[in-house]
Amino acid sequence: MAARVERMTEFRHADLTELVQATEDAIKEGIGFNWVLPPGKDILETYWKGVLVVPERVLFVARLDGTLSGSIQLLKPGPSKETSSFAASMEAHFVAPWARGHGLAKMLLEAAEREARAQGFSIVKLSVRETQDRAIKIYEEHGYIKWGDLPYYEFVNAQMIGGHFYYKNLDPITSLI
Repeated sequence: MAARVERMTEFRHADLTELVQATEDAIKEGIGFNWVLPPGKDILETYWKGVLVVPERVLFVARLDGTLSGSIQLLKPGPSKETSSFAASMEAHFVAPWARGHGLAKMLLEAAEREARAQGFSIVKLSVRETQDRAIKIYEEHGYIKWGDLPYYEFVNAQMIGGHFYYKNLDPITSLI
């Protein structure tokens, strides 16, 4: 199976439909994405179209045999974030259940890190539900350092789920001084 990651700047052909389907599959599997149940194709289409028009968001998508199957977003700080302009964040990192096991989650993470470095960021931050064991393992294997826990991170299926916060140094902070 051919696996690859690319930066998405516009949706072509079946891209949006495939990304919406992958998102729905991931939500149904309990990956999160800030929804308990898929909100509907129209809402997801609007969400993904919106991602592409926000200048501070860089979208990377994964393809398995040409079909969109996952994503990660690099969030750059806006112009009003001068004191934290050295740090970017990542979110919406997922791979649809049917596409797991091909290294796509790692490929997405590495692509977002390369972009962060290329844009001069020194730190990347992210957060994850404490129940996302596979994601936590990938982050920790890639050098992310857990700096905090929040016992009340998300409310899912009538129970509170905790979360973890991570960061990774891309370049020494001393290079900023």
